[in-house]
Formats: sequence, C-alpha cells, structure tokens
Amino acid sequence: MRWLLAGFLLSGVALTQQQLRAVVPAQASASANRFYSPGVDAGDYVYISGQGARRPDGSSPANFSAQVRQALDNVKAIVEAAGLNMDHVVYTQVYLENISKYAEMNAVFSEYFGKTPPARAVLGVARVPEPPIQISAVAVRDLAGRRAIHPPNYRSDDAASAGILTHDRLFISSMAGSDPMRGKVPEDPAAQVDLALDRLQAVVKAAGLELSNMVFVNPYLTSEIPMRVMNERYAKRFEFGNTPARATIEVSSLPGGAHIEYTGVAVVDLRQRKAVRPKNMPPSPTASPCIFAGDTLYCSAKSGFIPGPHGGVYASTTPHQLRQTMRNLLDNLEEAEMTFDQVVATNVYVDDLSDLQSFDEVYSQYVGPVLPARNTIQQIAPVERKADKDDHYPDLEQVSLIAVRSPRTR
Repeated sequence: MRWLLAGFLLSGVALTQQQLRAVVPAQASASANRFYSPGVDAGDYVYISGQGARRPDGSSPANFSAQVRQALDNVKAIVEAAGLNMDHVVYTQVYLENISKYAEMNAVFSEYFGKTPPARAVLGVARVPEPPIQISAVAVRDLAGRRAIHPPNYRSDDAASAGILTHDRLFISSMAGSDPMRGKVPEDPAAQVDLALDRLQAVVKAAGLELSNMVFVNPYLTSEIPMRVMNERYAKRFEFGNTPARATIEVSSLPGGAHIEYTGVAVVDLRQRKAVRPKNMPPSPTASPCIFAGDTLYCSAKSGFIPGPHGGVYASTTPHQLRQTMRNLLDNLEEAEMTFDQVVATNVYVDDLSDLQSFDEVYSQYVGPVLPARNTIQQIAPVERKADKDDHYPDLEQVSLIAVRSPRTR
C-alpha cells in the first residue's frame, strides 16, 4: 500500500514537471546564469527573468537608450522562444540604478508595444547584476479577453496601461502616492499611503473587481515612509487574516519623487481565490503567507526570520539566513501541498550583490529541475551587519515566489 501511495505521489510530481518548461532563446547570452531559467512556460502564463543590457555575445551597448533597447530585445527573444510575441506581455518590472533616466527609458518602451502596452512597475534601486537596468515580464498565452484597464480621470504619459485584464487575472501598474492629475506628493506620509491605495483601488474597480480580489501586492517605499504608518493605513483596506500575499520592499527611489507605490495582481473569480496559512502561523492584518489564484500560488516574501515566541533573525551571514528563508517558504508550499519543484518564478532581494555567489550556492540546492525565472536586485545601500541588544541581525536577503500546480494533480 505504501508503495502504491508513493508511486501515486511521484506520478503527480512528474505531471507537474511535464507542465513546466524552461524557455531558452536560440542565441542565449554568453553570460546566461546557471541558477535560473531565462523564462518558464507554466501553461497559461510565461514568466521571464530579469534581463540586463548584454547582447548574446556578452557585450553591452555604450549609451542608456541602447541599453534599454537591448534589455527589451532580450525579453522579446524569450517571449518569442515561448511561441508568443510582445502583444502577449501583460506585466513588466523595471529596475533602474538611476531614476533620473525614467523619461529616457519610457520613450524606448513605447517602441516595443502597440496600442495596449502592458502594466508596469518602475523602481530605483542601488544595484542590479548587469547595470544600469533590469527588466522582467509576464506574458499570457491566450490573448482572448486581454484588454487595458484605465480608471476614470486617469492621465499618464507612461508607455504602460494602468492595468491589464486577462481571462482570469488583473495585472496592475505601480500606483504612486501622488496626485494622479498633477503629480504632487503630499508632505504627510499617511496621505501618500492613502493616495497610492486609492489609486490601486480605482484600477481594481475599473476592472469590475474589489480589493478582496487581490492575491498579491508589492508595497514599494523609500525610507521617507514609516513602516508603521504604511501598515496601519494598509490594514484598513483588507479583511483581517485574508489579506493578499505581500512583499514589502524598501527601495532607493521612485519615479516622480514619490515615496510609496503599490502594484499587484488580482484574480477575476473570487471562487478561485484561497488563502494558505500554516497552522502554527497566526492571522495577520497585513499579509497572508500565500494566496491561490486558481492553480497559481503567490507567496509573500520571506527572510531568515525564525518564527515563534522568541523569533528573530539570528544568523549573521547571507547563506545561513537563506537556509531559514527557504525553510519558511517550504512551510507555505507544504501547506499548499506543493514543493519547490513547482516554483516558476522568484524575486530575490539581497543586502549586497557581492554576496550573490554564496547566495546562489545555497539557493541552487532547493530549486529545480526546471529552474524558476528570477529577478535579483540590491534595492538599497548595505546595512551595518551587527547584532542588536537581543542578538538579532538585520535581514540580508528576502525571497518571494510564484508556484503553479497542475490541475491534474489537485
């Protein structure tokens, strides 16, 4: 009987692995990373890793506009290797080392997309693996139902839609804590948070949905926004214990002088939305560990925090913290009856990109056989690596993930 059960479980994993496929362009870059796939075809959606400005031969253009074009060409090559084109792209994430280059980046972006550009988030960060830009994307396979969402009185010169609705999901551009008509940023941090949430909610409502449809949210904020204030305002918008999964990331800068913006994903059919929370984890007013959107699991960012009554980050190095991070992520996956083999995309935030080699040595022990697509950034300047009075160390890394289960294995 045990043998039969083991055989059944293994066959279920095999079915899932058959569904996932690494996407590699014919002319892969000479600098292609062996710790992640350029893209992962997960059936309904294709996830594209963050792309820098390197050509397939490893060289890089000299000026910024050409570097943006090359990064987008690299995204395009992966999209086309999946049998799609740029019209299928529904969401992009842009990381800039110099936020003052925003307008120049935006001008190049408009050359790559038609009348319905994807949703987009843009962040100013301290470092990316291949300076000065990194661009990732999500593409939908079936274009049926794909349309742009623009709330009333929405004005923007961006080469991006406020939201993109597909057959089952809404992808939302980053909504900043500034006046949507004039771009003015209020002085009060709470007012900035409320403005950003109002704008996020306006996109959701324009798609005929509610904030309760949200499955994942990224609050991106600078040091000007106190975390306490952000959490207090944010918690008022969602049902306690049933909030979206979340990755809250402090960044170096945001477009237009904003200090906070929200981006995220909503599921169209609430019957397809299900929160996942390990039994030993209390409900939270700000984030659920993971949320299902149909067969796609969106999981909150985790660090090396050891949970429990005396919880904290006790490891002093990136590799040691990462092992606890992966344990925390696995707790969530196991509660959803999934494994790391079903992870299709990760976002990796490191305190110092100089630690990336030691990070990857640990990371590679957990993922595969189809390596997830990946974004990797250092969002702010490194922190001082000293323990506090309780022997707690600062977070040196965070990881969020997306996993997909096969409908046949439910």
